[in-house]
Amino acid sequence: MYEFIEGKFEYKTPSTLVVNAMGVGFLVEISLTTYSEIKSMDSGRILIHFVVREDAQQLFGFFTAKERELFRYLISVNGVGVNTARMMLSSMNTGELHSAIVKEDINALRQVKGIGAKTAQRVILELKDSLSKLDIEISNTNTVNNKSKDEALLALQTLGFSKLIVERALDKIVQSNPDASVELLIKQALKVL
Repeated sequence: MYEFIEGKFEYKTPSTLVVNAMGVGFLVEISLTTYSEIKSMDSGRILIHFVVREDAQQLFGFFTAKERELFRYLISVNGVGVNTARMMLSSMNTGELHSAIVKEDINALRQVKGIGAKTAQRVILELKDSLSKLDIEISNTNTVNNKSKDEALLALQTLGFSKLIVERALDKIVQSNPDASVELLIKQALKVL
């Protein structure tokens, strides 16, 4: 029914967004991945997936068409609802989630809150073939400084920071300083977190 909503971003949280489109405020549920893309934007276009249930009508918003497409695949799996799919997209970026499903990485999927072994297996079983054909850019994890980055990520997660937010901060730091030590990565990440 709705393809996108374009307008001013009145209110943003890591899970919701209010878009003012010509005087009408639309409450849109978003993933952490989408939030990280729009958090510095004052206005823009959000792609929409509209859900009608017996007790509610919900709008789910996505920054990219690929994220929305993956969301639609996820909710087609028996036992995976819209909130679980959004949680999966918040825990991993689109490329990581696609890769985990195609490579049958049950442990990666089980890291998502609310996903057990059976659900992870069902997601892989039902989506592996479909997603193998899907063109989603998989994030490059073969950087020279991958070991230092992984150690810094683990240390910052131990301090209580979210994996997704820490990974993004570390990616930016590694891009500008690829030879940074673990200590330097942690110090610089703490400045931006």
